Amino acid sequence: MTSPLPTQERPAESPPHLAPSLGRRHAYWHAGVLLAVLLGGLYLARRHWPALESGAGRLAGADQGWLLVGAMAALGTWAASALAQQGAVVRRLPGSRLVAAQFAASAANHLLPAGLGAGAVNLRFLMRCGLPAGRSASALAVKATAGGTVRLALIALLAPACPGLLRPPHLTATVLAVALAGLVLLAALPVTPWWARCRRALSAVLADIRALHGCPARAAALWGGSLAFAALHSLVVIAVTQAVGLPLPPLQVALLYLAASSAAALLPTPGGLGSLDAALALALTVSGAPGAAAASAVLGYRLLTVWLPLLPGLVVLGVLVRRKAL
Repeated sequence: MTSPLPTQERPAESPPHLAPSLGRRHAYWHAGVLLAVLLGGLYLARRHWPALESGAGRLAGADQGWLLVGAMAALGTWAASALAQQGAVVRRLPGSRLVAAQFAASAANHLLPAGLGAGAVNLRFLMRCGLPAGRSASALAVKATAGGTVRLALIALLAPACPGLLRPPHLTATVLAVALAGLVLLAALPVTPWWARCRRALSAVLADIRALHGCPARAAALWGGSLAFAALHSLVVIAVTQAVGLPLPPLQVALLYLAASSAAALLPTPGGLGSLDAALALALTVSGAPGAAAASAVLGYRLLTVWLPLLPGLVVLGVLVRRKAL
């Protein structure tokens, strides 16, 4: 006689008397993260207080209509991000939870460098929706690739309309050495133990891209959401510059933002804080904007896209974690 099949073991659950302590531990952890973010913001504010004071004064007298346009565009960026994420996955995702996850991911993105916070949130969300870990990571890579491609395409499209605005960067010996070291590492990758794993990951991403483009609705969502995300962020900057009276045409502002954000991506700081601020302020100033107006424009952009949504985003992140949506 054949022995009965063993019953599937269920994962051990936490005893009921430990649930309150686990809840308090999660609450302490979220409070600690929030405190660290606030302390970091206070440190940056104190370090750059003269520029912040001047920029805040200029924002206080800015055109409220243009600031409202910028706020509406900032709200649209999360919907655009959700659309692009849906386009990177063949399976239908829950719409409301998807948008909430993008809002939470934008807050988490300002806690860890190089987009790791947003990537971790979206990875957990996709896995909670039933996608395997490898497929979820591939979907994030597809979305990131589409976003980068759209950004470069917009720069190439706008550059001829603004001749002479973008200048080739001055390459120092350090930058050339770093670039040469990167090329050497890429050339040596096929002889390393990681080559097989990288090749499998790249094959999975390419397979997903082919599958997505076999579904016109998903391809349109991926590229349309990526285009809308970059365009809406550019619109936020344009609206803020118009609100503070910065004397630059909107197309030039959009091109400067796209170029500055692409350059800031090479320096992995949390949410581009510091790197994007400096790159955008420098680009606006070099293009003829007064220093005070450029500082107030960068401050307004960060206020609408980072600081005002940060606390609500962390609250949404905590709610999603508590409801096991992440």
